[in-house]
Amino acid sequence: MKLKITAVGNSAGVILPKELLARLRVEKGDELYAIETPDGIRLTVYDSALAAQMAVAEQVMREDRQVLHQLAQ
Repeated sequence: MKLKITAVGNSAGVILPKELLARLRVEKGDELYAIETPDGIRLTVYDSALAAQMAVAEQVMREDRQVLHQLAQ
């Protein structure tokens, strides 16, 4: 599905068609979470528990990159 970036005040936004909103099971006012993956960006419904887990994971990655590098090997 092709999306267009549009001006929203001094920022930019993407218009999500009704069909996509229905597939995501969201409506105006809901929040989405953008997760970077090796294949691109994944949009999911915002989940406060996931957001907390991602914050911890990002902190660990920043503070202890050496451990992550060893785990990857």
